[in-house]
Amino acid sequence: MEKPSRKLKKTLLILGVTGAVYLSFRYLLPLVIPFLIAYVFALSLRPSALWIERKTRFTIKKKVISIPLAVIGGVEVILFMIVFGIFLYIGGRKLAMEAKLLFQNLPQIMRSIDFWLTQNCTFAEQFLKLPDGYLLEMVREVISGGETALKSKAMSFVMLNSMSIIKWLVQITILTVILFIATILTMQEMDDIRTRRDNSIFCYEYAMLGNRLMSVGSAWLKTQATIMLFTMVICSVGLFLMGNPYFILLGIGIGFLDALPIFGTGTVLIPWAIAAMVSKNWVYGIGLIVIYIITYFLREIMEAKIMGGKVGLTPLETLASMFVGLQLFGLFGFIMGPIGLLIIEDIVELYGGSCYNCREETHHEGKGKTR
Repeated sequence: MEKPSRKLKKTLLILGVTGAVYLSFRYLLPLVIPFLIAYVFALSLRPSALWIERKTRFTIKKKVISIPLAVIGGVEVILFMIVFGIFLYIGGRKLAMEAKLLFQNLPQIMRSIDFWLTQNCTFAEQFLKLPDGYLLEMVREVISGGETALKSKAMSFVMLNSMSIIKWLVQITILTVILFIATILTMQEMDDIRTRRDNSIFCYEYAMLGNRLMSVGSAWLKTQATIMLFTMVICSVGLFLMGNPYFILLGIGIGFLDALPIFGTGTVLIPWAIAAMVSKNWVYGIGLIVIYIITYFLREIMEAKIMGGKVGLTPLETLASMFVGLQLFGLFGFIMGPIGLLIIEDIVELYGGSCYNCREETHHEGKGKTR
């Protein structure tokens, strides 16, 4: 029986590696991801913790005493949480003030919307030769029915999912505590972890996977965080200059929407600009279009500048892997897809290429011995 060809071996290797990566992402990653996040936090905090540990050393009876890294790391994490909490409090307070103002002005806003609908429906009725008030009454019935359906769906959702929400909050609390403890312990045991990793027979694979996860993950997170922050600032500043009283609330909302897959700033800004222009508010509509153009080119430039050269995939490969990741893993697939493709390529190149090279070396050695 003829042995399988090299192409068949390569095909089987690709299928096996792809299956292993999929199973790992589907079943193994959710179990270890809190500890991976803790490891990243520990790596980030370790340099400052080591510096503090060296600066606080003192000698008593020829014995060097220093503050344990775990204690320093725990204090750093707590301080970070305090600073982050203060930032959330200040931002949340401002958002609450704008939300309160929005609810206070909601009747006036609804009257403005009703006036806008009346004008446009009247114009459409005259243009289409419809009876007076026919189109306006139909639109109001649709809006009223949609409002009733939305309230019904919202109440049923809250009633049916109240226990799920409580369970979710409990899980988030437990996960936060585990992440906090894991970060401290990882920082304390970092040297032992590195020693075990370097002495393992899979040290090269660990290094390869770690480098891929760190490079792609950090590049993607850095890109999205930077774009989202700049988008929030640009939208908030633009709306402030245009005199919108909810500039912070809307700017943050548009920034978060832009960070979501499929959606973007155009989802809000373009319909808003069209509505403003239909209402003959040309300056406001043009201002919204200018904001959209700035944020659009900002995303294109920032993604090319930060992501370019760090991921190692062509735009088509990135798009295809993101789509497959979305279908397999949901929203997280937008980052898991490219990482999985890179890992598959690296492992196939490592083992497929190494097997071929070994066979070539054996062949050459055999020819040398024959000679």
